[in-house]
Order: sequence, then C-alpha cells, then structure tokens
Amino acid sequence: MNKRKKWLAIVPVIALVAGACSDDDDDGGGAADTEATTDTEADDGATDTDESADTDESADTEAPADAEDDGEDEVALGQAREGLYCVATHEAPGDSGFWTVVKNGAEAAGTDMGVEVRVEGDIDVTVQADIVRNCIADGAVGIAASLANPEGMTDALAEAVDAGLPVVTLNSGAALYQELGAITHVGQSEDVAGAGAGQRMNDAGISGKVLCVVHEDANIGLEERCDGLESTYTGGEIERFNVASTGTGDIPGTQSTMVDKLTDDTDVAGILTLNPDIAIATRDAIAEAGVSPALATFDLSPDVLGALEAGEMSFAIDQQQYLQGYLPIMFMVLFNENLNTVGGGLPVLTGPGFVTAENAADVAALADAGTR
Repeated sequence: MNKRKKWLAIVPVIALVAGACSDDDDDGGGAADTEATTDTEADDGATDTDESADTDESADTEAPADAEDDGEDEVALGQAREGLYCVATHEAPGDSGFWTVVKNGAEAAGTDMGVEVRVEGDIDVTVQADIVRNCIADGAVGIAASLANPEGMTDALAEAVDAGLPVVTLNSGAALYQELGAITHVGQSEDVAGAGAGQRMNDAGISGKVLCVVHEDANIGLEERCDGLESTYTGGEIERFNVASTGTGDIPGTQSTMVDKLTDDTDVAGILTLNPDIAIATRDAIAEAGVSPALATFDLSPDVLGALEAGEMSFAIDQQQYLQGYLPIMFMVLFNENLNTVGGGLPVLTGPGFVTAENAADVAALADAGTR
C-alpha cells in the first residue's frame, strides 16, 4: 500500500491528541459492533424465508461492489503498521515512577497508532547513546530521546538523522533540538517553569534564602530550573545546593546531607527540589532537623501527592510526562506517513502545571492509573 492510501485511513488519529491521557481504546466499540451483528443475525433467523432470501441477496450484491471500489486493503486505526519506534531516556536509578509514566504514554501511543514501540533508558549517557544506535541497527523508523546530557547524545542522534529517521527530543533539550536536526521537542521550558516556581514563592511571602537542590551533575535541565528560579524570586538569595554525590541512587545519604545543611544553615527559608524522590528525602530531613522552611518540588510521585494533601509541601510542578511519551510517537508516525510537523519552529510544551493541596487528590487518582 502506498503512503497516500495509508494517510487517508489514519486521518482520525489526529483526534487522539485531545484524549492522550485516557486509557480508553476502541475495544468497547468493537464489542458493541459484535453484539449488534449477533442480535441482527438472531432476528433474521426468526423472520420468514422470503425476508431471509432478500437479505442474503442484498449482501451478495453489495459486498463485491464495495471491494471493487477500493482494490487495496485500508489501514484502520490501531492496525499494525511496519516499523519500530524507539524512545531512549536518561532514566536514573531509584526512579519513583516518572519514567514509567513516560513509558506508559509511549506504549499507549503505539497501541493507538498501531506501531511497535521500544522504550529503554539509562542515566549513563554512553549507554543511552548506545540505545539509539542499537535501535538504528534494528531498523527503527523513528527515534525519540531525552537530552539531559546533549553533548553525549549529539553523535548518536546525528546518525539517526543521517539515516533519514525523524528524531523528536523529549523532556530535556528544548533549546537544542533544532541544531541536532530533530523535527520537534516535547516537554516543558525548564527556565519558564523555574520562573513560575519563584513567582509562587513570592506570592507565598517567603523571605530569606532559598535552596535549589541539584541532584545530578551535567544535567542542563536542572541548571535551567535554578536559572528560572533566580530570575523571579525576590525574597532573598538563591543557593544551588548540590547533592549529586548521593542523589536518587542513595536516598538515605541525600536525606542525611540535607539534615546537615538545614542544621548548620539557619537562614534557609525555602527549598525547591528538582526531583520527587529528592523532595521526599528533603521533607523527612526537615522533620529530622526540626526546622520549617517552605518546600516545593518539580515533578510528581504518589508520595509527593500525599505530602501535598497533608500540607507538607507548598506545590509541585507537573510537566505531564505521559504526554512526553505519547506525543513523540504520534508525531513521528504522522511525519513518516504524511510529512506532518508540529510546533512551527517552537517546542511543544507539556508544562508547567502546578499541583497544590487543592487539586492533589484529583491528580492522585490519575496517577494511580499510570497517566500522571
């Protein structure tokens, strides 16, 4: 089948954007169609012979006519297409579920679009680059990748572009995707999100030093978050406090480091963590140190949502990572089949959104379903 024929059959896929965060699929409709057919056949059996004959004659006449109208099979929504689509992430050890939600989104898009999807990740950028190269060698027709360490990914993504594959960057890399040859970026603008955090701290009346807790070296997205915070917070000094030596791989060690910092530095009035696991370690450190700075974080986890509901955190920044998995798959399929591009030269933003005590319970219900 040529690509023009395929495209005519997949136009309804565009409607999936509005429902990207839903777990619903077409199975229900298929079941309804089957039941309707069964009921009709049962009713036909109860009619007289003449009516049955008329029905059979109509079916015999119309079916071949439909087949003659289109000599080729159509591609229906969800029907398997050829090609492998890969997502390579910088998933860190001890991930609380952030990248699981990204994977859920990518796999849901694969099901909805009818394509094969492979999602793999590693915090080691060399391994992440190898994931991309292995996908190219396995005949992938599209590559999506996060760019926490863009220098380490440049060559591998260049190989994908040189091979003629559409590349989409996600999560990190909003400022670099064009120079790397990607067709678009899906994520949030980290400095804009950080600026929003600073403004919320101003609105909350926080006055004094705020720690921006960096848990991973060489991650440009984390630095951009702290940059954004510095650009808007007016209550005092911003200190970048590095816990990368323990990070998410050693949460007890990170908690201990935070206890020492909060015990020694009595000027800390607020803390912005950049990861939900670091946020929970910091919450526990605050309790252990017996201090009471305002705490906020980037990204969600069940524990963070619980802390928000309990009033132990002021707010969390939600970048809707389900969409960061879902949308790249859809965009690459549409590019391959119809040369569609999105964004108009700008990234496709999925955040920031803000979760507080007021809406945490509603978001928690979605998190239980694996979509937030």
